[in-house]
Amino acid sequence: MTHEISYDRPNTVSGLVAKHKELQALREKYKAEIKKLTVDIDHLDAAIRLFDPNADTYAIKEYVTKHRAEKGSVKRFVLSTLREASEPMTSRQITELWVADRGLSADEATMNAIRKRIGACIKACVNQGLIEDQGWTADHDANGPYKLWKVKEG
Repeated sequence: MTHEISYDRPNTVSGLVAKHKELQALREKYKAEIKKLTVDIDHLDAAIRLFDPNADTYAIKEYVTKHRAEKGSVKRFVLSTLREASEPMTSRQITELWVADRGLSADEATMNAIRKRIGACIKACVNQGLIEDQGWTADHDANGPYKLWKVKEG
């Protein structure tokens, strides 16, 4: 026994599908606009800090929270970066690549916040058996040694 659904108004469904596509395109357009505006604001903040290093603008306070990543995008980025790497990488190196890829300002507060997100992602991937620890860096900066990570094989 098969049941076919017949619509009294088949144009309704095609109209809804068309509207769905239109709204998706609009959403993508605005995401790109928001990214561009955020980069522009970052550049203005940098210019302000050139003239007044102690300037405390509202945009600077809100900067870190504005850079939310879409669900799963950090994990995809971390895993693809580690897969493409020729040697194990630190969370700091992955963070620098993430910041450059997204066109973000590399000030210390933002770097620390994003490195914590990258670190949390790495920890989750380790717990899932996707990434493995490769020891510590031999040479390091003022922040001390960093753990080295690579994608688990097999």
